[in-house]
Amino acid sequence: MAITTDETKANDDDQVYQKGVKNLCENGVTKVPKKYILPEFDRADEVLQVDLTMPNLKLPVIDFSELQGPNRSEVLKSLTSACEKYGFFQVVNHGIPNNVISSMIDVSARFFELPIEVRSKYMSSDLTAPVRYGTSFNQNKDRVFCWRDFLKLVCHPSQDVLVHWPSYPTDMRRLAVTYAKEIKNLFVMLMEAILESLGLWGATMNMTEEVEKLIKQFQDGSQQMVVNCYPPCPEPHLTLGMPPHSDYGFLTLLLQDDVEGLQIQYKEKWVAVQPLASSFVVNVGDHLEIFSNGKYRSVLHRVLVNPAKSRISVASLHSLPFNSMVSPSPSLINKANPRRYKDTDFACFLEYISSFEPKRKNFLESRKLL
Repeated sequence: MAITTDETKANDDDQVYQKGVKNLCENGVTKVPKKYILPEFDRADEVLQVDLTMPNLKLPVIDFSELQGPNRSEVLKSLTSACEKYGFFQVVNHGIPNNVISSMIDVSARFFELPIEVRSKYMSSDLTAPVRYGTSFNQNKDRVFCWRDFLKLVCHPSQDVLVHWPSYPTDMRRLAVTYAKEIKNLFVMLMEAILESLGLWGATMNMTEEVEKLIKQFQDGSQQMVVNCYPPCPEPHLTLGMPPHSDYGFLTLLLQDDVEGLQIQYKEKWVAVQPLASSFVVNVGDHLEIFSNGKYRSVLHRVLVNPAKSRISVASLHSLPFNSMVSPSPSLINKANPRRYKDTDFACFLEYISSFEPKRKNFLESRKLL
């Protein structure tokens, strides 16, 4: 059967879009292509809109240094409230040196300034690849593309994956692996506090075998860094940088530059997150919701794009080892609070996103029993 001119043009356009929005911008795009235009009901109401009925709403701020001192019990109460009420919090005084943070943002920005011929070497449709450059949210399934390019780096075990990471910029491997180690340590210490906040151990209760096993699994667990680039968008009201979604792991620790864009859903409304200098935005993932049997909930979040500025962020997603099963903690199941979720693992997640267009919290909904 002959291929029509329209079909040929559609295929050519699709190949261009697969190269990412940074490539579109480098080629002088002045209008958002149809491929990126969302249906009206999926768009943000206006660029960087903040819910005016909650002008003073700020994410809870957890002072990590206080967790290590005599005020730990009070900080744990704040952590519990943050995980239950918002599913998000910001961490300050975390101990990661400022130069490690600034270097990670800087080298990430420099990667996306490399020629497309260099960036495209890391393109792959293999969701398990140790390094993957791509665009949109899930470019294999998205009917409408998002205004976002990304570089995904599997971080563990470092001795196996580091050789596959980009060799340009020439300092990227060194800076990114330093950052990855620092953020992994912070994740493990945050999870120790979260397990304590769930009542699984504490000042009057030594770590149980369950908790000790979990901490070891977190130390050896999966870690994926997603370096995001949201280029300036000529018509930001027509598209999104990321659609509403939740994250699959236990915790995501987000480093971002000073350009606004992240929004979370709070009381059915979208609220902008104001970046705090040298802080991390931390959110509860689907695995922590499952493990806590619904006590802590993952929350929908999305990213808006900016008409004038590019935005860089680095999301570090953490969970148990890829082949481990995530289940509700037996200590958090009883007659009053029966088991609410099926077991799950990373393979279940990959199978789901390979078969469906991932939206909102659809994967987590597929794991619910009640």
